Amino acid sequence: MGNPYTGSHFFDFFAVFARRLWNGMSGKLSFETLATDEIQILVLGGLALSGALVGTFLVLRRMTMLANALSHTILLGIVVAFLLSRLFMGSEEEVFSLSVPLLMSAAFITGIVTTFLTQVLTHVVHLQEDASTGLVFSVLFALGIVLVTLFSRNLHVGTELVMGNVDALHLSNIKGVFSVLAINVVLFVFLFSGYKLTSFDPGLARSFGFSPAVFSYLLMIQTSLTTIGGFRAVGVLMVLAFLVIPPLTARRLTSRLTSLIGWAVALGVSASFLGVALSRHLLTYYGIGLSTGGLVVTLLGIQYLGVLLLAPKRGIAWQALRKKVYSPT
Repeated sequence: MGNPYTGSHFFDFFAVFARRLWNGMSGKLSFETLATDEIQILVLGGLALSGALVGTFLVLRRMTMLANALSHTILLGIVVAFLLSRLFMGSEEEVFSLSVPLLMSAAFITGIVTTFLTQVLTHVVHLQEDASTGLVFSVLFALGIVLVTLFSRNLHVGTELVMGNVDALHLSNIKGVFSVLAINVVLFVFLFSGYKLTSFDPGLARSFGFSPAVFSYLLMIQTSLTTIGGFRAVGVLMVLAFLVIPPLTARRLTSRLTSLIGWAVALGVSASFLGVALSRHLLTYYGIGLSTGGLVVTLLGIQYLGVLLLAPKRGIAWQALRKKVYSPT
């Protein structure tokens, strides 16, 4: 069976998607019959939801540098996992295909190490938090590069894991992304008050029995999980874009926390949907096979620029107009 979106232009794409969505809800389509475009939308949409939830609190706590650090240091975990598997499972000449659990475990441990070292430098050595994060991720990322150069230079370890390949997603990728999303949703539903208080007023949070340090560690762990859940599907750099850009854009639209999360979700999901539709349109009518992931991140950037210029009350154009209208003549 061919792809139902083949030959669709930009607006046809949405009509086909709506029709197949209705068929799926009515039981006429099974999960196994999802088209590649629909798999991309689901994976990117799930990642956008996780990114909005976790990224909103990273932005509020000014911890976005942490997401950048994890997107780099995760390479060290991948390389170490490869070297250990080669040491215990085969000869040096043999090329291994690392299992998902092994990669997940290695990357998660690396994330915990990154978090721990950052906190030690911040609270024990008394470096500024951004300086601590920059120092840790620079050193660990450099160590990963050195190990790649020394032991696995011909194996291209981490190329797609860092850059991702949205155009080659499979049904199995949906499970990983939505498993992480489920964890994030459960944690934020049950601990929302703690996250809110420790983000806006740490002193008041302590008086209510919420430890800002505990919630910071928990948020770092969630950032690690979100990065790990997405790196195999779309690459850590795209995960970083979802964690940072939609919440930053949403902050220029609202000051209310729930609205901020809602806007971040809407921006990330809409950019994912439009990116997949635009990729299909360009391939169908112009024969241009652009990276779907690249298009999605570009759309996220366009959203930010648009809001930066045109957002009500906070946009540059709106403020300039207001200044012109109310300035004395």
